[in-house]
Amino acid sequence: MNSATSRAAWVLLIGGLAGWLASVTLTIERFKLFTDPNYRPSCSINPILSCGSVMATEQAAKFGFPNPIIGIVGFSVVVTLAVLAVANVRFPRWIWGGLWVGTVLGTVFICWLIFQSLYRIGALCPYCMVVWAIITPLLAVATEQVWGGARGPMRIVVEWRWTFVAVFYAVVLLLIFLKFQDYWLSLV
Repeated sequence: MNSATSRAAWVLLIGGLAGWLASVTLTIERFKLFTDPNYRPSCSINPILSCGSVMATEQAAKFGFPNPIIGIVGFSVVVTLAVLAVANVRFPRWIWGGLWVGTVLGTVFICWLIFQSLYRIGALCPYCMVVWAIITPLLAVATEQVWGGARGPMRIVVEWRWTFVAVFYAVVLLLIFLKFQDYWLSLV
């Protein structure tokens, strides 16, 4: 049994809450769009930052229901574990392992969604981007909890986890800039 450091517990809690709120807001926006096809989502700001055009695609419901519902469920688990971790509750390793597997799968799904948004849909959803930004720090915390005492390659991953997060951010920002550079440069 091990408990999270105070910093790790708070990262989980703040990240989990932000992801949960983004997922709930996006789900509400999605249902408003279902009931009123003329509804303009609050996150449809311009041709590039446009939730409405993202929500209208088949990628927005990859498993037959709106993707943010996955976020509501997943981030509810993160928030629950985080509240307990902030209270210094110790978890068996398999709980942290489950969180790690969930964040790995979440990261893979987010990478697929980033690709779809940039190269298939051609628009960005601000609420989705909140989730994009949150998933890798959650993965870094879960990696530390599960693999903190590991040797070999996983030790290197643990030691460099925050660098991997920074590289992920840099790559995603660069891809966004390159994909929409004509639009961004027209604003100047």
